[in-house]
Amino acid sequence: MIAADAFLGSGFDAGFDFYTGVPCSFLTPLINGVITDKRLTYVTAASEGEAVAIASGAWLAGRKTAVMCQNSGLGNAVNPITSLNFPFRIPTLLIVTWRAGPGLADEPQHQLMGRITPRLLQLLEVPHRRFPAEEPEIAAAIGEAGAAMDKTGLPFAFIMQKGDVGNDGAQSMSAPQARPRGEAADLLDQGPPPARMRALETVLSGVADDAAIIATTGKCGRELFTLGDRPQHLYQVGSMGCAAAMGLGVALNVGNPVVVVDGDGAALMKMGTLATIGAYGPRNLIHIVLDNGTYDSTGGQPTVSPSVDFAAVAAGCGYGKSYRCDGLDGFAEALKSAPSGRGPHLIHMRIAPGSMKDLGRPSVKPPEVALRFKEFLASGAGEGKSGTAAP
Repeated sequence: MIAADAFLGSGFDAGFDFYTGVPCSFLTPLINGVITDKRLTYVTAASEGEAVAIASGAWLAGRKTAVMCQNSGLGNAVNPITSLNFPFRIPTLLIVTWRAGPGLADEPQHQLMGRITPRLLQLLEVPHRRFPAEEPEIAAAIGEAGAAMDKTGLPFAFIMQKGDVGNDGAQSMSAPQARPRGEAADLLDQGPPPARMRALETVLSGVADDAAIIATTGKCGRELFTLGDRPQHLYQVGSMGCAAAMGLGVALNVGNPVVVVDGDGAALMKMGTLATIGAYGPRNLIHIVLDNGTYDSTGGQPTVSPSVDFAAVAAGCGYGKSYRCDGLDGFAEALKSAPSGRGPHLIHMRIAPGSMKDLGRPSVKPPEVALRFKEFLASGAGEGKSGTAAP
């Protein structure tokens, strides 16, 4: 058994200073230790997959990251581990508890995952080892994990068993403060909805030159690349629903404006991320939902977005200001207004289904996209950490 501060201190010495995740009783001392350690950042995620995406954004912004979760939650993280971390070569340290591990009686819902946890990590091609249970092991274990991630650019996992970390009495007392309900405004043109390409042109002409832009998977990223490829563009090629969480991870750690271009299907897939963004309140985040009511990349099947008021949801989650738009004039006005006032900001923009014919795909490979995006953020275009939560 080790003390939480012994592990966290050794991790900090190795550069790990950004943690996110979803609690497990096995993790209680470690999570409370992170929250109370002023050197470290902890973001409470709504789901384990969201946590992986938040950590990915923080890594792009220059942090060394760790994601903590229960092994049952590893199932929620399979998609971003395989379709975000893997293609973009984004490492993170996974600390996964082993509920229903060897010789441990546990609740029925943990029994199957308890049997397959190491095999699942192996199947995901995530190198792993047991969490260090004795203090002399800590530095070597963290060094092993760091060396593996430096070599592969991919996650490494510690499997934590019950009692590996002792309860030193640290209490978590710094949960995000309740944020006031935001405002939602109508900027409606009441004409035919424009094409996605026209909306993206408006984004490029309406945001600051130093804005980092993260485009959701599918035709959104493909059209953005077609309009103009720039180092500050990140085109997600998978991990549907994770663009906003990645944007949060970036926005909390840089001074640049951060623009997430989401889709209605993707936003619906991880609606909990709106609550996380609202709670942490990065002033520099503009979250755009381009809503054509369809899953456009898979043949135009309908989503349920016609009955969803994304602006009202964002306002209820604590976004400072949200806008409803259905035309380019109102959309341009929202983009102009969003940087002022209390953030974060959401713009719900209704667009027409469909895309340009013979639409190509980004010719820049995902690892290069990630590295140049990271280099852009590190270039000093935005200073400090002004993206941290607004008062």
